[in-house]
Amino acid sequence: MTERLDIITIGESLIELSASKSLLHAECLDKFYGGDTLCTAVTATKLGSQVGYITRVGNDSFREYLLDSWQHIGLDISQVKLVEGTNGLYVMTHDEDGNREFAYYRKKTAGGSLSIDDISEAYIKRSRIFYTTGIVQALSLAAKEAVKKGYMLARENGLITAYKPNFIAKIHTVEDAKENFHDIAEYLDILFLSIKKDAKNLFSIDSMDNVIKYFWDLGIGTVIAKMSEDKGYYIGTNGDIKFLPFYTEHVVDTTCSGDAFSGAYLHGINNGMSVTEAAKLAAIVEGLQAQKIGAIKSIPSKSEVYAIYKGCDE
Repeated sequence: MTERLDIITIGESLIELSASKSLLHAECLDKFYGGDTLCTAVTATKLGSQVGYITRVGNDSFREYLLDSWQHIGLDISQVKLVEGTNGLYVMTHDEDGNREFAYYRKKTAGGSLSIDDISEAYIKRSRIFYTTGIVQALSLAAKEAVKKGYMLARENGLITAYKPNFIAKIHTVEDAKENFHDIAEYLDILFLSIKKDAKNLFSIDSMDNVIKYFWDLGIGTVIAKMSEDKGYYIGTNGDIKFLPFYTEHVVDTTCSGDAFSGAYLHGINNGMSVTEAAKLAAIVEGLQAQKIGAIKSIPSKSEVYAIYKGCDE
């Protein structure tokens, strides 16, 4: 167990099965693991941060694969609990024409049993940053309570707090997602969001200036809004809004690419980068990750990222 942590996140892990052909024609599926906050945690870890992950893992045939994989990459899993039950799973395929198939199997899984009992103040105090998403809140009422407890303890202990609504209609309703955000908004320092998925659906705002100012008025100091139509990110902090273009337009699979961005950004901030520098680093990571199929298995290496990010210390 690492004595000092840079980032702690709470979430749900899932088994990922993927293929570069449609399910109709795929003869085999590649096994890996996924989950939005887990992607963020692994990204920051691969870049060199010390990251703690809080979750529950089901005592099924995948348990050793998950735990061994996380230990191998260097995640602190001292707060991962092994419980009776199954782990969630999703299947995604991309055929040669770019058509995508995606299916979740995640009801009544181990991750959904997260509760306030999983959140330790002593553990939170060891970190500098606390992060999670609206998808984690949507797992269950108990998980929602665990998320709020995490943010409350993080704020009380002086951590930087960050959040991403990550609205997905198949997972939660607009009303529930809005309630989840407002449940923890007062504790937030940093907000990541998609204009198309989050701002328009949850807050009925699509003007970039209005989006960022809306969250500034709620007391959230840094807002990073991704706008696909403009092919870039709007970064609002200290009363100023800057634009950063996407690193690449060559995209194969965007599964968890925004979550990889979050992990790289938090790593950058923790290592003394400015908001703009951290966002530049994160844009490179997201761009590289989206050029391959798969969520976490497509996260680039530290050497690959920093070879592109000129002038940044290894």
